[in-house]
Amino acid sequence: MTSSALPPHRVFSFGTLLDPAVQRHVFGCEIEPTADRLLGHRLTEVAISDPEVVAASGLAVHRGLARADDGSVAGALLALTASQLAQADAYEVAAYARRRVRTADNGAAWAYVDARPLAVAQRIGIVGDSIAYGRADPAGGWVHRLARAHIGADETVNRVFSLAVPGLMAAQLQEFALDEALHRRCDTVIVTAGVNDLTAGAGPAEVCAALAAACEALEAGGVRPVVLCPLWHDRERARTEFGAELDPARTSALRAELLDWGAGTHRDVIDLYPVLEARSDLLADGLHPTPEGHRLLWEALAERAL
Repeated sequence: MTSSALPPHRVFSFGTLLDPAVQRHVFGCEIEPTADRLLGHRLTEVAISDPEVVAASGLAVHRGLARADDGSVAGALLALTASQLAQADAYEVAAYARRRVRTADNGAAWAYVDARPLAVAQRIGIVGDSIAYGRADPAGGWVHRLARAHIGADETVNRVFSLAVPGLMAAQLQEFALDEALHRRCDTVIVTAGVNDLTAGAGPAEVCAALAAACEALEAGGVRPVVLCPLWHDRERARTEFGAELDPARTSALRAELLDWGAGTHRDVIDLYPVLEARSDLLADGLHPTPEGHRLLWEALAERAL
């Protein structure tokens, strides 16, 4: 199939990309829009500091998207070629990221959303293993800190659902966790699993594929997945104190696989590996973070995603 025959990329827009003047600036032509709506969202404002974008749009504040369980945003779909999609990417500032959404009338599409997924979330789910569960921290780990901050910001509508299961493997996510996240109407789901798969003998590429499949299932339900990379661990202590044999090279390979996958497919992958790297004192048993380790993980997650 030639590039000219490839199907267009559908981009949902609700703002300046629908302006004919902006389209001529970005694409060199005007593009006919198809009216559509984005459910489960509301409009917010994003301050723009890039002078070129301000000059093109004539606006220093653009509209953005935030999740809202009962919300709806009117807009339109633009059918773009691959080169036009790259031009749209270049036009959007760093505050935005291109992610998958589902529109009311036409289904799967791209949209430019806030690059900080938790900052615009309303109903957050966490699916994962014993680290997400908070083992070794009686206070509930980094998830408890996330819940306190998120619900505290607006306890009327904000929710956090911890669906982590100690021992859960990435290969089991679709069987045990995803339906529950969708049932609770989560709009954003943090996915953190894979270490148990590695200790059971699965390869990094296999684990990455299982996590990718879980993300695709979430996206099909209109959910934005946020994947966390595996954490650094102390191999000797994990073996002698917890009974887990985990080769650091395999953990590093999974980390690299996930980062490459996220960058290549436009998905949120957050790397918390450096937070505990070479800090065995922050691990209760060589594998699970101490309360102080969880505090540092939460601070790093908040800095990157909030």
